[in-house]
Amino acid sequence: MCGIAGLAGADAVRHEHTVGAMGASQAHRGPDGTMHAASSDGRAVLAMNTLLIVDPQAVPGPYLDRASGVLLAFNGEVYNYRQQASAWGIPLAARETDAHFVLRAWAKIGPSCLDGLDGMFALAVYDPRVGKLFLARDRLGEKPLYWRLDGGRLAFASEVTTLTGYGPAPLVLRPEEMALETPVGVDTPFQGIQLLSPATLLAFDVATGSLDQHTWWSLTDRQPFAGTYAEALADFSVVLAEQVPLRAPSCDFALLLSGGLDSSVLAHLLRPPVCITVSYPGQDRLDESQIATTIARDTGAELVVVEPDHLDFTKALPHMMGALDYPMGNASTFSEYMAYRKVADLGLRVVVGGLGPDEFLMGYVRHALVLFGPDAVLNAGMDAYRPLAAKLMHTAGENLDPAEALTRLVLRGPDPDGRIRDLIASVMGRTDVDPTRALTLADLATAWRPLVMTSDKLASAFALERRSPYLARELVELSYRLPAEYKICHSAEGKRILRDAAKALGLPREVWGSRDKLGFASPVPTWLNGPLAAWADAQIHTALAEAPASWRPLLEGGLKQGGRFDRTRMQALMASAWFHDQTVRAAA
Repeated sequence: MCGIAGLAGADAVRHEHTVGAMGASQAHRGPDGTMHAASSDGRAVLAMNTLLIVDPQAVPGPYLDRASGVLLAFNGEVYNYRQQASAWGIPLAARETDAHFVLRAWAKIGPSCLDGLDGMFALAVYDPRVGKLFLARDRLGEKPLYWRLDGGRLAFASEVTTLTGYGPAPLVLRPEEMALETPVGVDTPFQGIQLLSPATLLAFDVATGSLDQHTWWSLTDRQPFAGTYAEALADFSVVLAEQVPLRAPSCDFALLLSGGLDSSVLAHLLRPPVCITVSYPGQDRLDESQIATTIARDTGAELVVVEPDHLDFTKALPHMMGALDYPMGNASTFSEYMAYRKVADLGLRVVVGGLGPDEFLMGYVRHALVLFGPDAVLNAGMDAYRPLAAKLMHTAGENLDPAEALTRLVLRGPDPDGRIRDLIASVMGRTDVDPTRALTLADLATAWRPLVMTSDKLASAFALERRSPYLARELVELSYRLPAEYKICHSAEGKRILRDAAKALGLPREVWGSRDKLGFASPVPTWLNGPLAAWADAQIHTALAEAPASWRPLLEGGLKQGGRFDRTRMQALMASAWFHDQTVRAAA
């Protein structure tokens, strides 16, 4: 992971010291150097925190194309850069990387080069030929990028707290924080600071102060797959076998191996030297370490098992919340944090994980509940999910439309203005009659953001690059296009086509035949009602004395103990740790 920050405006060069400080505030994202550079016309200053992965001897950024004056700050990886450089006639010298390719591609063909990039990235380009700063994010938002306008200048950074240091940004409670545990869309809890949407290009004219945004890629433009299931499986297997290995780094790396379907397939395709799994002694429901042991043995990987306890959680919480910038709803946050910490302890720089198949191939139980109904899911042996199914059970005899059913399943708190309900209905109404494509779009608009953001932010806290091979463009687009029955045809078995691909790869039956999804879930909610109950109450009470009035209902809700699937208390505790941070206190 790298980091980027900067400022554009008529007098940007006068604030060069400020941009240098912005870069320094997120230096953990780039242990190989933090540097900044001003454009030739003095209207932009860009900073970059560099983590060297492609070539450890490469020159750190920002990067300047001397012929055109184009200046680039880049965070991420473009996996197909050598192929595209050849196709577009862009020369690359020894020691030059994907960032140099992006720089020259932009200088040559401008923003249209984005469509040819297959990878994860957030970038800033200042082009003095047109007097504009451009900001862009990858298709699915793997790399974060925040921005704000102030006095005719535009400031941007990889982390929100970098921009709160640039100028005042009062705290504001977004209604979605109560409903989904995370802001949606472009909102953040800091007034005036926005998240650039995935697959979005922003152009800022430094002379006029005008700003334009547009989406440069969209899933809804893809045509449905028209072939048979056998043809789909053949295509999917080929794309999987070609695209996943392209995401393997040339250096040693670790794979997050839960023992589930997604990470096990990655293990077989990538053959990682090290696999990391997280296990909680005494929590058999959350323990897939036995399957992980089998997969690691079959692929020749060293298996490292991390076994955190409740005391580890109390010690990790402040750093974890500092890394996240603000509270986000993700059941795997603590497990991911502990896994990344172990990867860093091992001296590795790249970690690979399995984000993607659940959203694109109907891997969540909520998908089955919407598509088949609660009775079918429970009768298929998924009784552990009865608390979730209960959200639909009281409507027996009533036909819920898919948008209403999904809304009830994803809500974790009050939605008095119906903002989440309206968002889901709007998103699901954009697609055709295929309900699985609608569910994918709804996931991307709601639950996806905290998953992909925590992966980046927690990994970056330990100077790691996080890669998600299933998010390869060709694989994502094919998965989205598939008919519903190719993704799920049984109320307890989503990801049908990935299961069959795994079976063909020779993975054991306990992987491709498993019906329950565990991932990296943790027992934190149980701890907060047990051995950490008094500690959690004390943390929340302290925060109540400091927090703005608008945030107090969220915190007060955490003083009530809930069930093992209830994250209300966890959300309140994360918000409490967040309020303890001096930067957040200043904003409040």
